[in-house]
Amino acid sequence: MLPRIKRKLDHLDQLMESLLALMAPYTEEQINRQPGPEQWSPMQVVHHVLRAEVLSLAYVQKKLSFQPQLPGAGLASIWRKWLLWGFLNLPFKFKAPANVATESLPAHSRLAETAAEWRKNRLELRKFLDGLPDDFFNKSIYRHPVAGLMPLDGMLFFFEAHLKRHRKQIKRGLR
Repeated sequence: MLPRIKRKLDHLDQLMESLLALMAPYTEEQINRQPGPEQWSPMQVVHHVLRAEVLSLAYVQKKLSFQPQLPGAGLASIWRKWLLWGFLNLPFKFKAPANVATESLPAHSRLAETAAEWRKNRLELRKFLDGLPDDFFNKSIYRHPVAGLMPLDGMLFFFEAHLKRHRKQIKRGLR
């Protein structure tokens, strides 16, 4: 695995563990309480982030299973990454895509079980990326629903920016 990819994965794991540690002192009732009507509980937000990561990895695995011709990542990929950063840092709420929206989130869940599932997915992500040839990291493989086609480090960039955006939402929900 490329050292820069390993560093990004390590950083993502630190962010995840930090968020889980933030939530650990709260009761199950507190982390599953919706702060208002039509608002997600902190646990639903965690499930949303987790589901986005699971589905992203599944997309890349499926795409690569067909051994497609992969375009190189160029200036357009850098532009898409900045577009994604801007989108995720806007102060507005956005409707989540259907496959990661309210209907796909559990009404109630336990932090320990969800944390174990998240860690398992992160380990699967790490193993998958570790098994890829280095030149795959310079190809446009991942497709984000808003930003479009990006290289794999763009997917990791999305995971980080998405988690940071929703960490704020989780903190507000824990008040």
